[in-house]
Amino acid sequence: MRLDRYLKETRIIKRRTLAKQMCDEGFVFIRGRKVKASYEVKAEEEIEIFFKQKKVTYKIIDIPVKGTPKSESYKFYEVKDESYYE
Repeated sequence: MRLDRYLKETRIIKRRTLAKQMCDEGFVFIRGRKVKASYEVKAEEEIEIFFKQKKVTYKIIDIPVKGTPKSESYKFYEVKDESYYE
């Protein structure tokens, strides 16, 4: 599954266009490297996202199918680290 779609389906980022924009502008990293929105995510990878006020590291547990209910979106990732900027 594409990275931008994964971020939208799991509700880490609410809109796919915003997920794509964040990837294109260099706020999303996998294995320490900037990744594009078209990157194919795999289970067990870690995603680092730099939001406005914090950096969050997520571990991908599983890949969702299209149309995953909002109540089940948390099952596909685990928050590994969350740190706020000063």
